Amino acid sequence: MRLRFPTRRRGFFRCRRGSTAVEFAIVAVPFLMTMFSTFEVGWFYFANSLVDAAAVNAARIIRTGEAQESALDKDGFFDEVCAKVRTLGDCATRLTVEVRTFPTFAALAADNTPAVCRDALPAAIAAIPYQPGLVSEIVRVRICVLYDTINPALGVNVSESSSGTRRLVATHLFRNEPF
Repeated sequence: MRLRFPTRRRGFFRCRRGSTAVEFAIVAVPFLMTMFSTFEVGWFYFANSLVDAAAVNAARIIRTGEAQESALDKDGFFDEVCAKVRTLGDCATRLTVEVRTFPTFAALAADNTPAVCRDALPAAIAAIPYQPGLVSEIVRVRICVLYDTINPALGVNVSESSSGTRRLVATHLFRNEPF
């Protein structure tokens, strides 16, 4: 004896209306995850290039003697750098700028201290040096910005700080020009 489905059930299995919606529902989640991850990577590279450009600009201000001749102090120099990275958030809670001189390149190579970011202890932040140096001195400019990812679950897995943000660090090494 052969089982027969009622007419309605046979029609249900043959009906193709709504199949596009079901297929999209299956594909939508991986598609959206891929799309948001792509945006996250793009935003990360934008933020990283912004911090790198700020470090290069800050180094140029010191290397050419502009900071020394205009008697730019630590706060003034911080404001110069902040103007370049303000897009990433409030500088007072996200940005640190270290400017330090070294007597020789060997001393620079021997210094392996990590960058101090805003998530460090207040005493460490207050101790960040600002030494723009004189003519022909070796200088290191190091900038650290705390960066929030757009979508942490899908985002780029870069160095995570204790506050849950990511650290973007840019370093520029140079010898001051005659000015």
